[in-house]
Amino acid sequence: MTTQGPGPIAVAKTMEGLTAPRGAAGRRRRGSLVWWLVFLAGVLYFFVPLYATLLFSLRAQPAFAAYSNVLNDAQFAGSLLYSAIIAVLTIITSIAIIVPTAYWVRLRLPRLRPIVEFVTLLPFVIPPVILVFGLIRTYSGDPFPLTYSDLGSDALLVSAYVVLSFPYMYRAVDSGLRAIDVRTLTEAAQSMGAGWFTILWRVIFPNLRVSLLSGAFLTFAIVIGEFTIATFLARPAFGPYLSLLGQNKAYEPAAVSLISFGLTWIAMGMIQLIGRAAPGRVQVGGAR
Repeated sequence: MTTQGPGPIAVAKTMEGLTAPRGAAGRRRRGSLVWWLVFLAGVLYFFVPLYATLLFSLRAQPAFAAYSNVLNDAQFAGSLLYSAIIAVLTIITSIAIIVPTAYWVRLRLPRLRPIVEFVTLLPFVIPPVILVFGLIRTYSGDPFPLTYSDLGSDALLVSAYVVLSFPYMYRAVDSGLRAIDVRTLTEAAQSMGAGWFTILWRVIFPNLRVSLLSGAFLTFAIVIGEFTIATFLARPAFGPYLSLLGQNKAYEPAAVSLISFGLTWIAMGMIQLIGRAAPGRVQVGGAR
């Protein structure tokens, strides 16, 4: 008595079942390899210029002379501290303007959102040199002669940087508002007797912590490296100091660039730690 083996269709299905997982695993390995290559290219693109800058800064004799000269320069610390203070004031002012505006537009005026987005994109269209000349022309005479005093010039500088931060801060806040149910949170807070200021401070701001930190990072980096506006307003900022140093020194500008890069990342890390230590996201009907 003979037994009939499996037919050709059954054999084909069996072979297909054996080869399909292997083919999928091979595609996953190739995809993972491609992404690792992209990641490696990004790392090289980021760190190779820094490494080249480090090697150039170490050419000064004796070794690390460029770094010691910079750190012993009182103008370096003064300009960096000044820019850091201006950056903090810019971040606070920008948040105070953008968060209520974006919240109100999303809650009550959604039709105005394209207009608000267009206005926040204007700093990409208007060059900083046009902005600073407009500020000088407007505020160099009556009724607000702000350019004749240091305090007034500092206020103009912060105002200009707030305008430059609008594209980044608004999109960060708007993305955070998309991720939460603004209407439900607002109605729940109002049902408990909260006013608009309480809703913003105790409900909306905690839910936007990550988004605000992202906008703050970008704003801080912009203010630290900005040159045009600070130069024309004659402010002792870090950007003009770096440019002036590059005109008179050879290796010190590279050292200053690396030092400022490290200090900027340290400041951002501190902001991140402060953000993690803040209260967590507020949830309706649940614990904080």
